Amino acid sequence: MAGMSVTVDPSPSGPFSESSEPRRPLLRDVLECMEQLWPGSLAESWDASGLVAGRPDQPVSRIHWAVDPVSAVVAEAVDQGADLLITHHPLLLRAVHSVAGTHAKGEVVHTLIEHGCALVTAHTNADSAVGGVSDVIAEILGLQGLRPLSPSRSSTDATHEEGIGRVGELETPLRLAEFAERVHVNLPAVASGVRVAGDPDALVRTVAVCGGAGDSLFDQVRAADADVYVTADLRHHPASEARETALHADGRPYLVDVSHFASEWLWLPAGAHALERLLEDNGFSVEMAVSGVVTDPWDFILVGRNDG
Repeated sequence: MAGMSVTVDPSPSGPFSESSEPRRPLLRDVLECMEQLWPGSLAESWDASGLVAGRPDQPVSRIHWAVDPVSAVVAEAVDQGADLLITHHPLLLRAVHSVAGTHAKGEVVHTLIEHGCALVTAHTNADSAVGGVSDVIAEILGLQGLRPLSPSRSSTDATHEEGIGRVGELETPLRLAEFAERVHVNLPAVASGVRVAGDPDALVRTVAVCGGAGDSLFDQVRAADADVYVTADLRHHPASEARETALHADGRPYLVDVSHFASEWLWLPAGAHALERLLEDNGFSVEMAVSGVVTDPWDFILVGRNDG
């Protein structure tokens, strides 16, 4: 996966004949379409989604997608001629006092500007939106009857399907070990793999999922009566306390801990396709590519005991 990119093929149908010149959107047109798909009002109060670098009136012909706006991703984007990079994670989430090229984030900003590549992020608004991060995970895992794990307080959807995380049911119950294997084979391969807490032979059907870090949602998982919870970045104390609480009941929810990067990468092709279709509906044509750079921070893992 590293060093490769996934190209999102344009739809053969659209507003253009083979002989017509494609109409390229301006950055503001892309932003308007993104607002329809992943409304900024759904972002958490602490978040920093939206336009980071770029002028609204600059034309856009190629959009590059990635989880993290790190230097390797930016180099890939500019090397492939992208004039817009869309990432899930913000570049400047905390207070910034300098974007000098003498440090990593400043170098990213300068590289983007010098190569005419804008940067837009869609973070917790893309987590909460219908068709967002957790919806994609849930659909890939075969869940049905989806509803929010933590409904949005600022929902823009009359059906109230927006919110962080999703809960759904498997069509047929699976052993926990079988379900964990389904999770494993559907995620991008990373060094940290998949960690599981619970009886491998226990049957699971109701599943809660949350792309990215989800150890603040154990109360909601229990309220949903989930058999198993799939999320990322489970820290020792929250996970240990969740398991202790479960063991004082019927052992549920079991836990499946995955890579933060891997859980959110799954949304990128779906997000790219949704934006491409909406731009086409508005008479625009763009090229889309999804980064193959693995931005999970871990390179290798040691397992087992060294008795030497």
